[in-house]
Amino acid sequence: MVDQNGFDYTRHWWPDQKPEFLSLKPTGPKVRYLQAGQGPALVLLHSIRTQLDLYQRVIPRLIDHFTVYTFDYPGFGWSEIVPGADYREPAMRQHVVDFIERLDLRDVTLVGESLGATLALTTAAVLGDRVKQVVAFNPYDYLPGVERANLLASVIIKSVRVPLIGPVFAAMESPATLAGILKGGFYDPRRMPSDFIDELAKGGKRPGYSSVARAVYRGLPSYVAARAYYAQIDVPVTLVYGDHDWSRAAEREANLARIKHAKMLVLKDAGHIASLERPEEFARILIETLSTAPTVA
Repeated sequence: MVDQNGFDYTRHWWPDQKPEFLSLKPTGPKVRYLQAGQGPALVLLHSIRTQLDLYQRVIPRLIDHFTVYTFDYPGFGWSEIVPGADYREPAMRQHVVDFIERLDLRDVTLVGESLGATLALTTAAVLGDRVKQVVAFNPYDYLPGVERANLLASVIIKSVRVPLIGPVFAAMESPATLAGILKGGFYDPRRMPSDFIDELAKGGKRPGYSSVARAVYRGLPSYVAARAYYAQIDVPVTLVYGDHDWSRAAEREANLARIKHAKMLVLKDAGHIASLERPEEFARILIETLSTAPTVA
């Protein structure tokens, strides 16, 4: 059963829009999604342990330039939790493909942050001419990833992954621990909205979510392996890294070298969660990238 509670929080920051539910395939799963604005199609893909509300400070800045689509991945936010579902990169990428094809979107600007950035890149590699360009903010395609955020993140994520005690740690998530981990994604932690933490914690209390969390964290190596798809991308790509992102210079340069039509930008005074920390710059980059996007022969 899909929970409707996620409507309340989204309506809080975007009163004129109400999320809807969509079945990615005739048999499901059902995902919560939002469509707003007018113009070329832009799909926003959220990060690990978040939901479409990650972009609450960005979407209002984009609606005069794009028709914006964003959704909670299956199992995330308020989308349907399917027992035993696969949360490794190939399965998650297929959900993105299904979303775009289900809505029959074309000439799409694919945008993602963190795990969503990696999915944007790999989806572009397999979707062909439906994708016009990709903007990838702080791709999550290296290990240990979120464990670099801070000591709390390292301890919790390692504990959630291990057998026997892992389910116990996953079920113990609280607003305090969630806030402590996410603060490690900010250059300035004061930019983290406290009500968003409360919303994430609420979703994390849904029956079955602790199993989702374990599966997601245990599947993170698949996002490193997914870099093999980067060489297949044939559309313009803009890689954007916060100057205080968890990634290292060698990892960023390696991605730039893997992608044929790529350029790289560095976002000043930003950590891993740029959409909340620097939303005005996040939106500016998207608007300017669309207006200057080259045509790839």
